[in-house]
Amino acid sequence: MTESTQETAPGSQLVRAIGRWGLAALTVNCIIGSGVFGLPSVLAAKVGSASILAVLLAGAAIGVVMACFAEVASRFTETGGPYLYAREAFGRFMGIQVAWLVWFVRLTACAANANLFVTYLGEFWPHATQPLPRLAILTLLIGILAMVNFRGVRAGTHVSTAFTIAKLASLGMVCVTGAFYLVAAHRVIPVVSGSPNANSWVQAVVLLIFAYGGFEAAVISSGEARDPRRDVPFGLFAALITCTIIYGLIQWVVVGVLPDPAHSERPLADVARIVLGHGGAALISAGALLSIYGYLSANILTTPRITFALAEHGDFPSLFGLVHRRFRTPYFSIFMFALLAWLFACFGSFAGNATLSAGSRLFYYGVVCAALPVLRKKQRTPATLQIPGGTLLAVVGVLICVGLLTRIEYTKSLILVVAVAVALVNWLAVRRRTAPRVDT
Repeated sequence: MTESTQETAPGSQLVRAIGRWGLAALTVNCIIGSGVFGLPSVLAAKVGSASILAVLLAGAAIGVVMACFAEVASRFTETGGPYLYAREAFGRFMGIQVAWLVWFVRLTACAANANLFVTYLGEFWPHATQPLPRLAILTLLIGILAMVNFRGVRAGTHVSTAFTIAKLASLGMVCVTGAFYLVAAHRVIPVVSGSPNANSWVQAVVLLIFAYGGFEAAVISSGEARDPRRDVPFGLFAALITCTIIYGLIQWVVVGVLPDPAHSERPLADVARIVLGHGGAALISAGALLSIYGYLSANILTTPRITFALAEHGDFPSLFGLVHRRFRTPYFSIFMFALLAWLFACFGSFAGNATLSAGSRLFYYGVVCAALPVLRKKQRTPATLQIPGGTLLAVVGVLICVGLLTRIEYTKSLILVVAVAVALVNWLAVRRRTAPRVDT
């Protein structure tokens, strides 16, 4: 059966082709990117061997936010994710603000990871970082994924799932071989002298909150999920469990195997070198390439649906809502996102593209948590999943986001200011266009 003959989403021409497990794999792919290959050493530097506990605490904190997302998402079947939730709960202005913040976060993250892909590729092919080869690599890197997703959401989902499996296999190899090494060598996790201070703990948890972040990108594609009101909550919780286990095992192996994990620039590669030899380090570098490309594939599948959803609800030019007659994909939104990601990657650097203010993500996490009690009160569409103590959980989720927002350094928040300004202009333009005319 071709995608053009499959079930279409009500009110649009998109195809419902993403199954339950495909959505779970997509969520994992949106969460685990390049950070997992360097973050363990940063965490070890901040809280030492207690970083294993920090992984679990951050997983619990983000679990509160994910639970709020799960209930809110179970009320919706359309494309849009956080934009749709904020719009329904708090109105058009807040919806547009959230949409642009989500879109800017995903765009700069994609560009940063594309730059990082070239850097890692340079380990195998030194010429990759030179101007012309770099341009060609970035063009192929993003262009191929854009074409795959243009030809159908099913194809894009299959590519994302394949990279998720490869990514988890690579990380799983580090976890399993490292665990065997620790057990066989009777290694004991060293206890750091002195207790980490409260500020170090908060910084570690903030870093981990962003390591667990990205799941919001997967829920954007609800309009192409077969049973979004049931499958999105399943995908969120399945991804949370998977990522917590992976992150926890990796942190345990890193602090157990490496003699000085806090000063390792490539902790997973160093673990593989000790456990498997020099070939293991090369294998992990290849795994990093798979992880980064998988992350890109997931985001090029999901993020263009933000501008599509804006156009579908009259909050953006109608061009972005165009759907291809044959492939049933929002092709204009896909190609525009791919083009901008390519431009950001070509004319920027990893560090430059990674300066997106952390506050933007925490802001819309807090908005979605706050939307839970509001949508319960409105009761326009009953929730498929009713979280016990949901209102209390929403309050805790908002407090977590606000608390972490106060701990973030806002020294490089230009992109956040740009996103808010563009969203304001967008809202003013829509308001002027839709305002009723007064006859004189």
